[in-house]
Amino acid sequence: MFQSIPKIDRYIFRLVITPMLGVFALAASLLLVDKMRRLFDFVAVEGGPVAVVFKMLGALVPEYASLAIPLGLLLGVLLAFRKLATSSELDVMRAVGLGYGRLLRVPYAITLVLMAINVGLVFYVQPISRYYYEQLEYDLRSGALGASIKVGEFTTLRDRMALRIDSSEDEGRRLMGIFARVSNSKGQVLSISAREGSFLATRDSPDTIILRLTDGTIVQDTGGEGTTPRVLSFSRHDLPIDLPRIEEFRARGDAEREYILPELLKIGWSEKASEEKRAASQASFNFRLVEVVMMALMPLLAVALAIPPKRSTSALGVFVSIVMVVSYHKVNQYAEDVAALGRVDPVLALWGPMVLFAALIVWMYYRVAHVPGGQAIGALEVWFAKLAKRARTLFARRERSARQLAPAE
Repeated sequence: MFQSIPKIDRYIFRLVITPMLGVFALAASLLLVDKMRRLFDFVAVEGGPVAVVFKMLGALVPEYASLAIPLGLLLGVLLAFRKLATSSELDVMRAVGLGYGRLLRVPYAITLVLMAINVGLVFYVQPISRYYYEQLEYDLRSGALGASIKVGEFTTLRDRMALRIDSSEDEGRRLMGIFARVSNSKGQVLSISAREGSFLATRDSPDTIILRLTDGTIVQDTGGEGTTPRVLSFSRHDLPIDLPRIEEFRARGDAEREYILPELLKIGWSEKASEEKRAASQASFNFRLVEVVMMALMPLLAVALAIPPKRSTSALGVFVSIVMVVSYHKVNQYAEDVAALGRVDPVLALWGPMVLFAALIVWMYYRVAHVPGGQAIGALEVWFAKLAKRARTLFARRERSARQLAPAE
């Protein structure tokens, strides 16, 4: 079946898919690495297990993927057509009658697939994964993930036990230098110290765990006047610990970004919902929708910015494309926030910039595709070339001055 596809389509597919996947991986990696550093700091402060960092990063992948997909599509098509333009292959294709509409057939087929994937991400997968991320963060703060006992600090459990651990090994499974002070309703106090220990789960009661201590001492103070505390040594001792009660995490839907598509439609256009809730839901729905529809413009924008002036290898279009897409995304985020407050109609706030952005892209594409010698950013190209020439001249002048002032050997 693949052999039945025209060679020109297969060639363009190979040119587009390689940089597109590379940009996907690079953009997602940069976003995840930046978040990973902050998550490691957060988990270290809360005293949680390292494994939860990777669970939280996994929950953020759909959110970052919805940002990386449009950017990867744009740069994949842009770099493919830039290679065709700088190698003069594009001129040959145009000379044999292949117009831009024919050459964009494969990029638009890829765009439709990616738009379908992005619809699934922003309307279904991303809200669920975001809620899962918030739940992990709540569990980490509340101690449900084992983060309530911090190394080197005294921790109070159920107001009757104080526990301190000097250090831990083997990812927290082996605890070293343990001290515990336990009191009961009769006024008796147990002071327990042990060389090492470990936590064990119990099947009978999920609210109780066992702290198994090894090589330690128990000092029992009955609280009576004139009584001498009893001192006992042990090679192994099991200390039951009642876990603090952890409140259940809230239900999904505290924020509009946690609603999936049917829920957004139901709340946003329901007469029973409050005005604030309807405005926020409609703003979230329109924001997600314009982010997906915007992808249909990416191939046109890529072609408009990919082709440099004749006898030029300028990469200014790559920089301009990234700035335009990121700026438009930020404008959409601001418009969503304003529309959610009810100050502006969500349709006007989000589709207004979309129409202006689409008109600009269509004009840029028309200049390149249908105006002989037309350039979408010709003025910027001229200004950038002059600036680069001036910078090279200034650098050469300073280099000559430095050589003249250098002492002769």
